[in-house]
Amino acid sequence: MDLSLTTRDEGDRTVVAVGGEIDVYTAPKLREQLVDLVNAGRYHLIVDMEGVEFLDSTGLGVLVGGLKRVRAHDGSLRLVCTQERILKIFRITGLTKVFPIHDTVSEALTATG
Repeated sequence: MDLSLTTRDEGDRTVVAVGGEIDVYTAPKLREQLVDLVNAGRYHLIVDMEGVEFLDSTGLGVLVGGLKRVRAHDGSLRLVCTQERILKIFRITGLTKVFPIHDTVSEALTATG
């Protein structure tokens, strides 16, 4: 399975819709996308993970790296995920305390802080 990425701007926020598997083979594609967005001055990112079927530690590392990049510019990185198997990974690793995780993109767009 490959990784699909689409981005769209919603005001000062950018939504990155991710589909497929985020693993050791595909994670560099996501990393490159996040780096490009930050380099372009997009510091408030929402990663929509509703289409993600698999996430491994490499993918988690890319998301943490993205969070560090946007925070260096007083930005934010929010996740949209309702899939229990993916949410379980965030709970086990303690990353639910690091990432704001929302049920919908619209919820993430209206969230502040």
